[in-house]
Amino acid sequence: MKKNGLRLTLVGLGDVGGTLLTALKLLGDEIGEIGIYDPYEPLIDRYCMELGQVLDRPTPRIVRREAENLFDCDIFLFAASKGVPPVGAGGDVRLVQFAGNRELLKQYTRQARNTGFSGLFCQISDPVDLLCQCVYWQSNTDENGAFDGRGMQAGQVVGFGLGVMAARAQYYARQQGLDPTKIAAFGPHGAGLVVANDLAQYDDALSLALTKQTVQANHAVRALGFKPYIAPALSSACISLLNLLRGKPFYGAIPSDGVWFGCLARRTEQGFAPLHDVSTLPPQLRGRIENAIRELKEWEPQCRL
Repeated sequence: MKKNGLRLTLVGLGDVGGTLLTALKLLGDEIGEIGIYDPYEPLIDRYCMELGQVLDRPTPRIVRREAENLFDCDIFLFAASKGVPPVGAGGDVRLVQFAGNRELLKQYTRQARNTGFSGLFCQISDPVDLLCQCVYWQSNTDENGAFDGRGMQAGQVVGFGLGVMAARAQYYARQQGLDPTKIAAFGPHGAGLVVANDLAQYDDALSLALTKQTVQANHAVRALGFKPYIAPALSSACISLLNLLRGKPFYGAIPSDGVWFGCLARRTEQGFAPLHDVSTLPPQLRGRIENAIRELKEWEPQCRL
């Protein structure tokens, strides 16, 4: 991947997509151009105008990307959603979005396949880990529904959702007088999340309590009457993507054992690799991670639809 002058396409300019675009405009010095696309076209003109030139230094150009040229880029960011449950909705709001967003993805994964897209496909809308599986299977399926492996490689697909959970876990760790730099997060950014207080001195009870607090933080914000979209757009998407581009460890969902699993990872010449080897982790923590992977695998048949 190029180090500078990267060309991005961002699809979806809702709450998360619009916030992500603003953050990349301000922080993405290695990005040359961000092409934006949204079915609701007035949003495109608004962002092109408002983010045209806001700084006194070189920043990414914001341009309109036409529907037929979405994959004329190095990195494709998918932040579109069929609809986010309203404030007050119960259950795991990530999973509620799964079926609708799975269908929404199909026209884009088909286009990626037909254009021979060789760049990076970044899945941002929820549920990130499951939709990464959908991206891979959809792009590698022919018109008859048969898998032929002619689409994107697994290493081209990465999901951004775990960063905000790691940040929330660090927040609760600081409140309890714990060292936030020791916190580690694994798995989905919702049900199935695994938070560890310290990989070297793991405390299972403390880690389970931190995990519960972190998962419930999303509901706590929604209980105040707000959709919690700013932190995911910044912590999960913008910061994680820029860390990836800069060769730093980043929180993301990467292909692992047949699923896309969230962890602290890095990008190597051979593809994505987890920063921590699960087999070397404390047994109780390893068991929690293995259970999260099993639960993700149970969704695989629905990811192939």
